[in-house]
Amino acid sequence: MNKKRSIDGFVTRSSSSALGQTHRTLSNTASTRPSLHTGGEKRVSNISDTSTKTTLGQTNIREALQSLDNEPRPPKMSRRQKRQLHRDGARQKSKKRRIIKWVAIAIATIIVGIIAYTGIIAFITTNKVFDGGIFGLTQKQALKEDANGRSNFLIFGTAEDDEGGMHGGANLTDSLMVMSVNQKTKDVFMVSIPRDLWVEFGAACLSGYQGKVNEVYSCYSNDGEDEAAGAAGLQKKIGSILGLDIQYYVHLNFTAVVELVDAVGGVDVTIESNPKGMGILDRNFDWKCGYRCYYVKYEDGERAHLDGEHALALSRARNAAGGYGLAAGNFDREKNQQKIIKALREKALSAGTLTNLGKVTSIMNALGNNLRTNIDTKEIQTLMSIASETSDNAIASLTLVDEEDPLVTTCRVGAASAVCPTAGRYSYTAIQAYIKKNSVNNPVTKEGAKIVVLNGTGTTGVAQTEADALTAKGYTISAYDNAPDGTYEAVEIYKIGEGNTATTEALKTRYSVSTIKTSAPPLAVDDDVSFVIVIGKVREET
Repeated sequence: MNKKRSIDGFVTRSSSSALGQTHRTLSNTASTRPSLHTGGEKRVSNISDTSTKTTLGQTNIREALQSLDNEPRPPKMSRRQKRQLHRDGARQKSKKRRIIKWVAIAIATIIVGIIAYTGIIAFITTNKVFDGGIFGLTQKQALKEDANGRSNFLIFGTAEDDEGGMHGGANLTDSLMVMSVNQKTKDVFMVSIPRDLWVEFGAACLSGYQGKVNEVYSCYSNDGEDEAAGAAGLQKKIGSILGLDIQYYVHLNFTAVVELVDAVGGVDVTIESNPKGMGILDRNFDWKCGYRCYYVKYEDGERAHLDGEHALALSRARNAAGGYGLAAGNFDREKNQQKIIKALREKALSAGTLTNLGKVTSIMNALGNNLRTNIDTKEIQTLMSIASETSDNAIASLTLVDEEDPLVTTCRVGAASAVCPTAGRYSYTAIQAYIKKNSVNNPVTKEGAKIVVLNGTGTTGVAQTEADALTAKGYTISAYDNAPDGTYEAVEIYKIGEGNTATTEALKTRYSVSTIKTSAPPLAVDDDVSFVIVIGKVREET
């Protein structure tokens, strides 16, 4: 019984089939199987046409196999061709590697470029703004201190870049503020000095030998030509008024304020009008919006978010051109200036500012182009530590125009409207005592109990000498005078009212007395006086 059999994928064929026929059939069907050059996965099982299928003998199997061996094979490659093929494959891999390499280089270049740009800006900034070189930034040098352990900074602003033309004198210092820092206890106080305070210049200036304090910098700097000389002259004058050794200065223009505030994304300030409840309006800045808006207009109690231009405008605003809510004029805008500085510090230290490259670069640019100072680069890290470690509650805002006890008031000097100490023109004793009270950690100074010193010796000048000695120790002297005629002990101390325990104990120790008299003193004094000291014998040591 004849059966068709398949052997190793080949179908049986008739024994009468010729070898040539088999070869032709294989040749004709060669296209039905994948070529070796195309990487086919398997041969096609049915190689020949079904019309040629017959019984296959042993000889014909060998012939069929031989015919397969005789099929065209891929040409054998020479060594040179193999090397070329290898090089082609290597070239493809190399091309991929080069692409990856250049992408990596591009990314690295961008990163290095950013770092380099920031470094260049930092280098330019530190050389423009600070004393010392950029390598000083790697150090942390302590700040200079006065006798009370405080570092004092004079911050003043000029209108050298006033865009609106509101200011005639580009180098007049219309903003004057002192910031005092204790780098150990991290407490800070700020006090503004009225720009119209009448002072003696100590040199021949354009307006003479006396005038408003805002002219001092312009005078000593030769109208801005000598920055260092102008700053030094102003430091000395403000220091003599406040009784402070001022070691540092920071000079800003209008652009510095605008760019610094914008660099940190704006600041938030609580609006406080005067009188309360009225709100603030100053039409002096409406030119910025083509007089189609109220550029400075805020509700009382509003938490206003200010960009750079609006922060600058508020810091300069006062009741002008039909405005209201700043009845004290320059005194009110000094309060707003302190608020803006506090808000700027808070925002600059907030998360997202010092870690933002764009904001940091903007801050550097603003500082580099619009701020000058004598701070050394070696002191920057110390300043940054103080700024970050000082709480808002540790920053006190002092005022010379307290409603209950003002230390300065408006006055007229000839035809000029000015500001003078309430104690009298050029009399800064009360101002200095107020500043000293907030500068030292002496509990006696903190209490600030007012003392009257009386001379019961009959020798001229004893009361004044003793009052000066007490002032130097931090006591608050209200007045000194001669005691009524009479006989007095070497030292008699009268206490009026309760409290002031630190001052009581300190006076007992200083004068070696065991008791303090609570009876009426020999001379009537003001109601706010807490102690009366009568010197009945010239003291050898004070």
